[in-house]
Amino acid sequence: MARILPAMKKSARLRSALATILLLAAGAALAENNKPASSKDGEYYNANGDPTYDISPDGKVDWRTYSGYLRYSAECLRCHGPDGLGSSYAPNLTDSLTRLTYSQFLATVAGGKRDLGAGEEKVMPSLGADSNVMCFIDDIYVYLKARADGALPRGRPDNHAPKPKSWSDAEDACMGPE
Repeated sequence: MARILPAMKKSARLRSALATILLLAAGAALAENNKPASSKDGEYYNANGDPTYDISPDGKVDWRTYSGYLRYSAECLRCHGPDGLGSSYAPNLTDSLTRLTYSQFLATVAGGKRDLGAGEEKVMPSLGADSNVMCFIDDIYVYLKARADGALPRGRPDNHAPKPKSWSDAEDACMGPE
């Protein structure tokens, strides 16, 4: 028995190290799929034409990702928890966005969702008429996608690109001028 325990501990460490390597590789592959294929006025798009993030090697994020952090924190955090990690009554969005497409994300936020099961009822309200969410839905998506892909750590991004004029114009058009 004395010889078996050290072997089991070593085996567990090897499995843990292998799992870590696989998770890092999967995160790198996800981030690669969401690399910007095009950009326009400080907005980035992947090869599918979906909004995506642009994070430089020094950690500087594009404006949309930074705005997404701010909007998520103001509108979504109370249910889905800090940094999209979930809570006791709303799912971990960094996990959900490894599976959901951009279109599915938009449909869920705009139309809401109701899950019944195991004696629980989980409800995502429809936010399609909430301009505080829908005017910034791409920003929120980009922020959460960067978190889901492992491209952005927890917390407020330290450095970000400046706010593009086109972004301010779009905000005014959606929300109305001050």
